[in-house]
Amino acid sequence: MKAKYFRRFIILIVIMVVLAGSALYVWQSMRPVASASEPVIFTIDKGTGTAQIADKLEENGLIRNSFFFKVYLKLNNEGSNFKAGTYAFVPGQSYKEIITSLNNGDVQKEETLKFTIPEGYTLKQIAEKLDTDGVTVNKLFMDMINQPELFQDIPLVAEIPDNPDYLFKLEGYLFPETYELKKGSTAEDIIIRMLTEMQAKLDAIPDFEAKLKARGLTVHELLTVASLIEREVVVPEERPLVAGVIYNRLEKNMRLEMDATVQYLLDKQKERLLYKDLEVKSPYNTYRNAGLPPGPIASPSLSAIEAALSPEASDYLFYVTKKDGSSEHLFAKTYEEHLENIEKSKESAE
Repeated sequence: MKAKYFRRFIILIVIMVVLAGSALYVWQSMRPVASASEPVIFTIDKGTGTAQIADKLEENGLIRNSFFFKVYLKLNNEGSNFKAGTYAFVPGQSYKEIITSLNNGDVQKEETLKFTIPEGYTLKQIAEKLDTDGVTVNKLFMDMINQPELFQDIPLVAEIPDNPDYLFKLEGYLFPETYELKKGSTAEDIIIRMLTEMQAKLDAIPDFEAKLKARGLTVHELLTVASLIEREVVVPEERPLVAGVIYNRLEKNMRLEMDATVQYLLDKQKERLLYKDLEVKSPYNTYRNAGLPPGPIASPSLSAIEAALSPEASDYLFYVTKKDGSSEHLFAKTYEEHLENIEKSKESAE
């Protein structure tokens, strides 16, 4: 009898040892792996199942045993909300930390190129800024902006007329904005992104086609007028009024005589143009030529585009900048009034 109880006792001890060993094994298998300072980067593709993710975590040394991770997920009703992407996990993280990151989609951020193109920049200024900012090489950028055929997939590009007088074919078609692209983006990638942004901005204007038709303008002419407004007017409230002046002069076959078109032809901007500057021979010089210049002279803002599309009606034909530092203008209906405004402008500087 005593031998019988002894055998049972031994069996019980063995069972307890086995259970304890199993529990220890499970506990060890579910513990975080040894900590490390270097993150482990791996990617979860779209459509990857929970079991595959668990296996991938084990393969990358982030968990000890994928089987127990799967069991843990099942018992805690987790795994259905894991997000795809590239993750950077640091060895030593717990199950809970890993699961939280996968649920939140805390993916590793791609290195990007971020740059800002100010409103009213010319293509030459854009190229110089991108080069200075280390985004792309000036020459590569400038070579591409005269090859619109590379960007035919963007509908806007088809609006550029075939004109040998253009200084730069894509002038005025790249929208001024703050951009963030993937690191390593080429000059072509950058131009496509900026063209696409201009396309999106035009498409978002309510009744754009109807307004364009009502004014009797092409998209190219609209962007040309908008670029003139952008370079001539600093005060936003005056832009629709200046747009009206431009259309009034065009309807009367008057030369626009805008300093901005002459400045566009100079290597460097001048604070004050000389009479000899106004005589430069170029189809862009609106002091010598009637009508609009061949194309835009800068990248217009949305404000300038909307002003060109919806000008303020008036009888004004002239304007002159105040010399009081406000950047505002004095407007006139006749040349006599304009001459008086020029004198007023000079007096305001005193």
